Amino acid sequence: MSKLLIKNGTIVTMNENREIFKGDILVEEDKIKQIGRNLNIEADNIIDATDKVIIPGLIQTHTHLTQTLYRGQADDLELLDWLKKRVWPLEGSHGAESNYISAKLGIAELIKGGTTSIIDMGTVNHTESIIEAIDESGFRAIVGKCMMDYGEGVPNTLMEKTESSIKESVSLLKKWHGKDNGRINYAFAPRFVISCTEELLIKIRDLAKEYGTMIHTHASENQGEIKVVQKDRRMRNINYLHKIGLTGEKLILAHCIWLDDEEMKLLAETGTKISHCPNSNLKLASGIAKIPELIKLGANVSIGADGAPCNNNLDQFEEMRSAALIHKARLLDPTVMSAEQVFELATLGGAKAMGMENELGSIEKGKKADIVIMNLNKIHSSPSKGVDLISRLVYSARSSDVETTIIDGNIVMDNKKLTTLNEKSILEECNKVIKNQIEKANIKK
Repeated sequence: MSKLLIKNGTIVTMNENREIFKGDILVEEDKIKQIGRNLNIEADNIIDATDKVIIPGLIQTHTHLTQTLYRGQADDLELLDWLKKRVWPLEGSHGAESNYISAKLGIAELIKGGTTSIIDMGTVNHTESIIEAIDESGFRAIVGKCMMDYGEGVPNTLMEKTESSIKESVSLLKKWHGKDNGRINYAFAPRFVISCTEELLIKIRDLAKEYGTMIHTHASENQGEIKVVQKDRRMRNINYLHKIGLTGEKLILAHCIWLDDEEMKLLAETGTKISHCPNSNLKLASGIAKIPELIKLGANVSIGADGAPCNNNLDQFEEMRSAALIHKARLLDPTVMSAEQVFELATLGGAKAMGMENELGSIEKGKKADIVIMNLNKIHSSPSKGVDLISRLVYSARSSDVETTIIDGNIVMDNKKLTTLNEKSILEECNKVIKNQIEKANIKK
């Protein structure tokens, strides 16, 4: 049984008592075996974390690895134009190889920034290439094929027949759900109400119950989207999802900006998960979700970066900082969304959204060994004396401060060097592939 010992670091446990102390962590296989001070144990590998900070792996609950290749290709557009003019044509031009490279590019960025788990929405075609990249990299994800069988402006390359969409999704689920002792899990991923028939959504509802999987979709991100849903389904977005039986603890909704009071209460009462994507919402000018109000109602909230074309990075430290700042300005109240609360959303909140709160989100004995080691002894995060450590992590730290990333007990980045991915090769491949993608999609700037 392989053993990894991390010595002498300042451990941000995020346990029930939110303990922070200088100590050691023993990892056996994929689990945290022991936490304490001055552990004198023989190990196969010892990491000296003296003067370093050790945090739980960060969790992003809404990403699009399929879109990482399209960073910078759809800037300064509102959501529906962004989709119809750029992102959908580009996604429709994906082949297996380009999807694979896009996923590797995104995973590399996430690992280098201390994110160890995601909930990802694939695309309509060749989603298995994304899952293969996740599998090979040792990354942790809940992922699903994007499903689209309806909607104005959807290109032929993405429009599916209902039955074929379901058939392919179930096939991927049966092959990948629970892979590698649950490191990879499957979720049904209808894009959003305006690109899915009611027939598809109801079948997804029933299949998710049958297989015990999650459903991951977008909701109430943009005012134009709300108008389309109201015209097409004769009610507001969240009310419609509730009417057809989709709300609940197995549903995770990205964005949830344009909610009325009834919808906010519905999400809280049903335990529906909400993924807050602050920088994507700012860049697309979609608006600012009422996250403090939703939390006060008891809603389950977590954080995600969304896709690279609407952000333009996958940096959870930037998301935490923005999540803390924008609500203070919106409500003119510096006490809302404290650093402690935001850091919790990015760790324990993400674990709860994944349905893995007993395995992820904190550094505790028996939990999965998803661990990040950081060096905060930098100009931008100093001085440290007398400064709350969680505040430093949320307001001052950067993804570049991450030195070592461990997922499932495996070191996937060691002293800033990726171990399961070839960074140089990824950079070369993504620049080669994107040119062909733009030509295939007939994108003109």
